[in-house]
Amino acid sequence: MKLRRTGQTGQAQRLERETVLRDLGYLRQAAALPHAHAICGEGGTFLHLGWTTVSTFAPIERFPLAALAVACGTPFIDIRPVTDVIAFANLPRVARDGSVDPEPWGPGRSVSLTTYIDMVEALGARIANDPRPRPSI
Repeated sequence: MKLRRTGQTGQAQRLERETVLRDLGYLRQAAALPHAHAICGEGGTFLHLGWTTVSTFAPIERFPLAALAVACGTPFIDIRPVTDVIAFANLPRVARDGSVDPEPWGPGRSVSLTTYIDMVEALGARIANDPRPRPSI
């Protein structure tokens, strides 16, 4: 870090501590929110936490916060295999607060995370930490 190289170790430590505490807060949110998920595509990686989205232009392997959230069980949607970008762009968004629109069409429409996963998986996405109920045998 530049601050350490210039001898400003106190300020560097303060900023590092703030970053770690902020990221721990994001991880706590990801673990506590039923609609939190990470998504990775050609445009980067996003950790969706309802009203907050944390993003980077790196794949999941190079975005430690998202990788930690996925390792802790947060659902992960890898859209890199999706080839129909028009169909993907027309999907509804995941409901930010976990609620579902009674009529999920039109501008601003939203669906549950599990419904969204059904839709995006049909387009070819890969899912890890799938929150959908498993059929009993």
